Amino acid sequence: MTRSKFRMSLFASCLVLASGGAIAQTANASTGSQADASFVKAASAAGLAEVKLGKLATENGGSDDVKTFGKNMVDDHAAAGEELKTIAAGKSIPVSSEPMPADAKVADQMAGQKGAAFDMAFKKKMVADHQKVIKLFTRESTNGKDADLKAFATKTLPTLKHHLEMAQKLPAAK
Repeated sequence: MTRSKFRMSLFASCLVLASGGAIAQTANASTGSQADASFVKAASAAGLAEVKLGKLATENGGSDDVKTFGKNMVDDHAAAGEELKTIAAGKSIPVSSEPMPADAKVADQMAGQKGAAFDMAFKKKMVADHQKVIKLFTRESTNGKDADLKAFATKTLPTLKHHLEMAQKLPAAK
């Protein structure tokens, strides 16, 4: 092989290696974007579910604690939802416009309950929902690729953890 052909071969090999790295980086960025988009979809749907259930609690709750907690859910999750919507819009990531179907179904079932029966179902749902959403936000705050979404998740986590603590202290029945 002549020196010129060797250089061309070496140059071509370097191009292939470099382009492979670029493809891998694009794939990683795409995967990161998909994970962040999945977070936005799941977090926004969960927030809408909490707002819906919070409104039900203010209307159907049997205890003042449940009604007050329901109002907190509406206020806190609506505010977080607006913040997430603003961040997502700046990145052209769609947010959910409805709770997940399973959450909507549970809310519809709970809408027919009042008083102590509602309080028991609400407490159970709030504990389970907040445990699930804490895992979602923890994962995004740790592994998220988008700095703004990662910061949002990190900032929101203490409130979600506080909600879980409050939900666990709700009366099961009166």
